[in-house]
Amino acid sequence: MTHNALTPVAQKFILHWGEMGTRWGINRTVAQVHALLFLSPRPVPADEISATLAVARSNVSTSLRELQGWRIVRVVHVLGDRRDHFESIKDVWEIFRIVSEERKRREIDPTLHVLADCVQEVKADPRGDAYTRERMESMLEFLTAMTGLFEEIIRMPTGALKGVVKLRGKVITLLGTEKKKATG
Repeated sequence: MTHNALTPVAQKFILHWGEMGTRWGINRTVAQVHALLFLSPRPVPADEISATLAVARSNVSTSLRELQGWRIVRVVHVLGDRRDHFESIKDVWEIFRIVSEERKRREIDPTLHVLADCVQEVKADPRGDAYTRERMESMLEFLTAMTGLFEEIIRMPTGALKGVVKLRGKVITLLGTEKKKATG
C-alpha cells in the first residue's frame, strides 16, 4: 500500500472491519482507521489516514485518540518528519488480549461491582425478596467464575493459548466422556 492507494482487498477488509466495528459497539471510522493501520507496513500520519479513508481530519484525530485509549495504536516519530505518525500493534494475539482486557475493565468490572452491591443490599434487608437475592447471587457467582477463567486465559503465554485453542474440541469431548463415566 502506498500513500492513498489501497488494493481492492485492503479496501474490502477496511470497509468490513468498519461495519463489524459498529456491531461491536465501536464507531465505524475508529474501526476503519484501526484496519488501515493494521494493514499498513509503515507508520502513517493522520493527514494521510484522512485522505486514504476520505474522512474528515477531525474525525481521524478523534478516532486515533480512541484507539490510543484502547492501547492498540501508538504514536511513532519518523526521522525528518515533524508530524506524528501512527501504527497499530500487529500481533493479533496481543490485540485480542488488550481489547479483551479493556472490554472487561469497561463492561464487566462495573457490572460485577454493582451486582455485588445489590447482593449485599438484598442480603442486608430482612424483608428482601428471596427469589431476587437468589437470581442475583447466581449471576454474581457466574460472572465471578467466568472472570476468573478469562483472567487465567489472558495471562497464558501466546504459545500456550494457541495450544488451548487447538485443543478446544478435544477438551469438550474429554469432559463429555468424563461426565458419562461419572454418571454411568
